[in-house]
Formats: sequence, C-alpha cells, structure tokens
Amino acid sequence: MTTPVDRFALGCGNFGGVGSAPELFGQGLSPDEAFAVMDAAWELGIRVFDTADAYGGGRSERTIGRWIASRGVRPAVTTKTFNPMDAGADHGLAPGRVQRQLDASLERLGVDRVDLYLAHAYDPDVPLADTLGAFAAAREQGLVAAYGVSNFDADQLAEALGKAPEIRAVQNSYSLLERADRDTVLPLCATWKIGFQAFSPLGGGWLTGKYRRGEPFPAGSRMTQRPEPYAGYRNDRTFGILEKLEQIAGRRTLAGLALAWLLADDRVSTIVLGPGLPGHLAPAREALAHPLSQDELAAIEEAVA
Repeated sequence: MTTPVDRFALGCGNFGGVGSAPELFGQGLSPDEAFAVMDAAWELGIRVFDTADAYGGGRSERTIGRWIASRGVRPAVTTKTFNPMDAGADHGLAPGRVQRQLDASLERLGVDRVDLYLAHAYDPDVPLADTLGAFAAAREQGLVAAYGVSNFDADQLAEALGKAPEIRAVQNSYSLLERADRDTVLPLCATWKIGFQAFSPLGGGWLTGKYRRGEPFPAGSRMTQRPEPYAGYRNDRTFGILEKLEQIAGRRTLAGLALAWLLADDRVSTIVLGPGLPGHLAPAREALAHPLSQDELAAIEEAVA
C-alpha cells in the first residue's frame, strides 16, 4: 500500500561530488557521511535512491553499491546518463554510449538492473528516437525496469512521449521558487499518466532559511560551491518571497513548508531530497506530520505570485 513517505526519494547527487560538475568530483559527502545519510533515509522509510552515472564521476553510484552490499537491502534505484564522467570526456545520448554507460552503472551499483533509467538531459545532437530505442532495448534485455527523461521542457517531453508512450516519468527542477512546469509539464504528465519527479525541492537551499538578505552565503552551501543553477534567485524579489513564506510557516520550518506544499499537489509523484546530513531529513518528517490547510495553500499562492 502506498504511504506518504513513498513519495520521497533520496537524492544522492552529493555523494563524492556536487552533482555532475567535473571540477567538484571528489568533494561533497565522503563515503562514511553518505552511508549515514542512506541509513537515516532507510530508517525514515525512503525506499528509492536517485543517482546518475556522472554524479561525483561515478562515486555516487559506487557508494550506493557498497551500501547495498554492506546492508543487505535493496532500494529501488534510479540512475541517469548524459553528462561527461570527467572533464573532456564524451557525453550525450548516442545508443552506443547509452549501452556503455548503463553497463558501467550496473557494475558500480552492483545490481543486475536499475528500476528507472533516465535521459539526464535533452540531446539535440542525437535523434530522440535513437536514444529511446536504446532505452527500450535495455528494458527488453531486463537491464532496466522502466525508463524516462529528466530536464525536458514540455515540447521535448511531448516529442519523447510521441515516440515512446511507454515513458514512465519525467524528473525536473520544481519548487516554490521554480514553478515553470506547473502549467506546462505537469498537465502533460496528467494527460499521459506518467510520474512527475521534483528535484531540488528546496531550491538549492534557498527554501531552508539559510540565505538571508544582506548576509554572506554560509560556507559549504550550494551558493559557495555551485551557484550557477540558482543565480537567478539572488534578488530582492526572492528575499521578499522567502520572508512572506516564513510568516506563513509559523511554527514550521521554511523547508517543512516547502515540502508540504509539494506533498499537497497529487500531480507530483516523487520529491527527490538531497540531504547533506542525516538531520536534513527532518523537514520531510515535518511535512508528513503537518500537511497544509487550504487557507495556508492560498496564502502561499499569494506570496509567490
């Protein structure tokens, strides 16, 4: 039976790196730190671990594989391919590369198949039908249980679904500060009955309260490590929204409010959390324990409009 906690997945992009940025491979969480986060997520009831071949240059997948072997449990695993494994390496979604990358991912993870395999980005240099054909072949071989796409806009997703209606999910950035998909991708997912997975649900830390107007960014935060994806938030409008949201949150944390807002939308099938410490899972517990009222949802909509 599906429970609310089933809508959370553990994002493992900070295991041995900071996402897919080659210049940050080897940084992020150490194996011991990553093990502690995975233990805490499993204890909470999270049974889906989300990674990618290029996260940490393969370190994320390898760490998950070691954790699975040491703990004797098997989470459902989502992994992705597109980005280079190191500076200057090849990238993209050509069928031959997809097969090589999938084989390498399976080896690092220590599993014989992944539960969901995603194109990590749209590749304009490879016909989409070729990529999706490679994904379908992998499913027929039993190497993946299902496949989908990530970082696709509505037009790209519609193109993909037109060629491969068996696509099961799209994973995009979505939060109170990044709502572009609300009126474009989410309705498409509803029409085609596929899952919408929200990554960066806390906006790279902006929805945790750690970034304050007129104050320097905390050391070790995303805005000091890899600020480029979130540079558009650095303005008075964003700070004004955050201040309004904190007033609505009341006794809740800002992060708990942001996750509860996602849980309130049934169109969001999965919320991918990327905690840096076991304690960073507390907002998920808070969101599960304290759902938002209709009045609070209305106030949030007014605050972010």
